[in-house]
Amino acid sequence: MTDTPLSLEALNAMPASSFVAALGKAFEHADWVAEVAAGGRPYPTVTALHEAMMQAVRTAPPEQLLAFIGGHPELGSRVKRADLTDHSKAEQGSLGLDALSAEEFDRFSRLNAAYREKFGFPFIICVRRHTRDSILRQFERRLANDAATEQAAALTEIGLITRLRVVPMVEGPGKPNTVGRLSTHVLDTVSGRPAPGVTITLHEIGASARGLLKKTTTNADGRTDAPLIGGEPLRIGTYELSFHIGDYFAKTAGKFPADPPFLDVVPIRFAIAEPEGHYHVPLLATPWSYTTYRGS
Repeated sequence: MTDTPLSLEALNAMPASSFVAALGKAFEHADWVAEVAAGGRPYPTVTALHEAMMQAVRTAPPEQLLAFIGGHPELGSRVKRADLTDHSKAEQGSLGLDALSAEEFDRFSRLNAAYREKFGFPFIICVRRHTRDSILRQFERRLANDAATEQAAALTEIGLITRLRVVPMVEGPGKPNTVGRLSTHVLDTVSGRPAPGVTITLHEIGASARGLLKKTTTNADGRTDAPLIGGEPLRIGTYELSFHIGDYFAKTAGKFPADPPFLDVVPIRFAIAEPEGHYHVPLLATPWSYTTYRGS
């Protein structure tokens, strides 16, 4: 993995061996992808560079292509950490796939075995764009595909995986969009003003549990100082925002003295389906009612 990004201009000008050393690890155990792409320089944009590397994969001889796909690690398997590339360690670790419970491990093991038996290569998905529940849904759904469809799906996912790896490695024009953003805004519709000081929590809602992702408070503009999620893909899945508006209205000069308040914590459960999209989930509230929508 490259700690400091290299400029596209420098990559276009450097010897082929240096180009391969800089980018070869972006593709799982396949320096040959960068070797092929080195011959197509110069590239005008980062997107063009990544597409050239993917084209090298797509046009590889069938045996080489299948070996490349087969060289990817299984998800959630207890393979030796030394057998994983640094990228794969970070990607699987970010979702806890390297520390599954016994029940989760058994489920992944069954799916991995069924998938490999049917298709002859491991199930590949861009982990950084999914929650664990979403991965399991895709796993079971894609098991119904035929071999040609699944090979195409694997290549699509490899494109998404490697795009996320290449973008931070290269600085230059024409970078593909790889990040999403989740934001919110709370409006007090009684006063017609933003609502400051509202406590907000964000949870991921899983099939068997909910996990706290963030706890924050609205600023003077009724927004959060930073996006609830930003600078990375939004993981496909189900989420819940909880707005503590009961406490907020209790502090507004005693205008709404109901004890307990009619509305205390307002939960809004929603789903994310676009990892690179912008999801804005505002709350328009009074002490007795609220409205929300997907904004921009």
